Amino acid sequence: MTGPDAMRVYDCLIIGAGPAGLTAANYLARFRRDIVLVDAGASRARWIPTSHNCPGFPSGVGGNELLARLRAQAETYGVQAVPARIDSLRREADRFVADAGDACWHARLVILACGVVDKLPEIDGVEAAIDTGAVRLCAICDGYEARDERIGVYGPANEAVGHAVFLRTFSRSVTVVASDTDALSGDKVAQARDAGVVLLPRPDSIRIDTGRCIATLANGERHAFDTLYPVLGSDAQTGLALALGARCDDNGELVTDREQQTSVDGLYACGDMVSALNQISVAVGHAAIAATAVHNRLPVNLR
Repeated sequence: MTGPDAMRVYDCLIIGAGPAGLTAANYLARFRRDIVLVDAGASRARWIPTSHNCPGFPSGVGGNELLARLRAQAETYGVQAVPARIDSLRREADRFVADAGDACWHARLVILACGVVDKLPEIDGVEAAIDTGAVRLCAICDGYEARDERIGVYGPANEAVGHAVFLRTFSRSVTVVASDTDALSGDKVAQARDAGVVLLPRPDSIRIDTGRCIATLANGERHAFDTLYPVLGSDAQTGLALALGARCDDNGELVTDREQQTSVDGLYACGDMVSALNQISVAVGHAAIAATAVHNRLPVNLR
């Protein structure tokens, strides 16, 4: 970045424009702070066909529609996301410096809202299947919508059993489809049996056919599911924070204090990349806390 803004020092740099980042931007703009919002355009929320547990939307809301509404709200206060991917974030004296190719931003404080990236199964057409609900990514978000369907849970068997038992809340037909060949522990076998969860070995293939997921076993058996929940984990996008020495938990997610500050002074984080329940409502709450803490920490900006 060159020109008169090259050395401008913002009050706060927000990285990521999903629900958390956009909420933080709205708060700080309304606090009349000088901020910049940088976004790589890969919010996890874009995967949501329709969310029915997002507060304030009794008829449901699509992820892209929700993001558009949040962007429009930020724009009313003069905030527009800069499309860029931050390559590096470093500390220089009393400020943070973020680089994205030839662009560079300086800020006193930083809020990270970079999210996580889901690990998806290798199924042809998986993105279209997510859009139709044949593949679902969050049982807490939409288990209710899958009620009474034939549900498959695909992942390492010893981990998938717990998710399958939770989904028995919504359906009598829940099956674990192992993604590995590890033997199930006796406790997990008993847990599945007691909950009425069917256990299947690793299939030869999983494909989408007429809106259903079909798992074909080595012996030729075919098992059809109205919806399939992959439980393959996700990768928290914490690289920028780790480079600054931020602390993570055993899941690789950032640990923050009650004000959403990481172990690095002046670096805040919110949303799915933080060790917490990965929900839009939680991300929005994180953002409100982080933005208010940032405002209170900055010098007063009297009218």
